[in-house]
Amino acid sequence: MNASTTPTPLVELRDLTFGYGDRVILKNLSFNVPRGQVTALMGVSGGGKTTVLRLIGGQIRASAGQLLFDGDDITPMGQAELYAARRRMGMLFQFGALFTDMSVFDNVAFPLREHTRLSEDLIRDIVLMKLDAVGLRGARDLKPSEISGGMSRRVALARAIALDPDLIMYDEPFAGLDPISLGTAARLIRRLNDSLGITSVVVSHDVNETFEIADHVVILANGGVAGQGTPAALRASTDPLIHQFVHALSDGPVPFHYPAPTAVQDYDRRPA
Repeated sequence: MNASTTPTPLVELRDLTFGYGDRVILKNLSFNVPRGQVTALMGVSGGGKTTVLRLIGGQIRASAGQLLFDGDDITPMGQAELYAARRRMGMLFQFGALFTDMSVFDNVAFPLREHTRLSEDLIRDIVLMKLDAVGLRGARDLKPSEISGGMSRRVALARAIALDPDLIMYDEPFAGLDPISLGTAARLIRRLNDSLGITSVVVSHDVNETFEIADHVVILANGGVAGQGTPAALRASTDPLIHQFVHALSDGPVPFHYPAPTAVQDYDRRPA
């Protein structure tokens, strides 16, 4: 793909550093999220994937570097600017995070009632359209406790697209789903991204499903980017860490055994 056809980034991370006290999670992290594409963030547990989503949403602030959303740096934004930026973002939390005392309809209507002055008639039409997009218009009067986990995730997705955001972030959207629900969720992410013309960032450990829907994959490790590219390019990578992750190998740069004395040292020890 030449420079003239390369999608411009909606999100840019430039030499971003973040940590908790002396514990550095991300160090000099740099990568782009191309506009209009599905970008997957992958890597071993604790590698900083969800932290990146929280940084994009402004829940936490980087200690160094820049995080640009449509050209504006999120890090120094005040409350009013940050809230305006967040209205252009949707978030699908790991287990949906629906309001349990509200109906499916009211869960999806919530951001419209909070952030717009639309009439209830117009809100009703929008909510039904969003629920129809995820196949759940008929479940509008049910409570979260009356639907399955997979359906809850789809309701949460309808809520995430209620305000027609430019960016949707998905935190482990496939976690805990049966194969049918998982496949449905994956196809919805891809279909909504294309039909709505939005940009998606998907944090996931599910290599097969994620590689099926992603245009671009970024693998995080040791606080930085271990590798990035198309799913096909990463499957073919000879880098030991990427090869181990993509092919689910039990041993490699990420060891199976926790550091310990040698077996001889351990078994030959005698009480003093």
